Amino acid sequence: MEPHPGIPPRQPRGVTAEAAWPKSKLSALRLGGRLVAEVPSTGPGRRAFVEILPLLTPADEQAEREGWKRSDRARVYRVRHWDYDADYLDGEDYDLGAVLVRQVMADGEAALTAVLGAWGVPPERFDHPWRTDAP
Repeated sequence: MEPHPGIPPRQPRGVTAEAAWPKSKLSALRLGGRLVAEVPSTGPGRRAFVEILPLLTPADEQAEREGWKRSDRARVYRVRHWDYDADYLDGEDYDLGAVLVRQVMADGEAALTAVLGAWGVPPERFDHPWRTDAP
């Protein structure tokens, strides 16, 4: 996967992930949790979501085997924008007619925040998947 062109690796001076993100959501990301935001779709009968997937490391897998979650401020994130056929979202076949609009890797919290800024999706729009209609 190619890095998103034009996305700076660091936030502008004075803007930190702590300032940009609600504390509970930043904690979820640091613990390896997925977050989702609904965004405008490509047309009628469609729904679209941007998801943030923190990549897990061998250290995370070890922590899971030991029964705990490891916090990491230096995670790499996969950010994906999906557009779905709304009729299939509630079932097991949610991927029928789904289109991956764009995908990028973000190395660290500052890069993640910059990617979302470039995509026009502010951090406060994200929530835990179970609180959204995202598959």
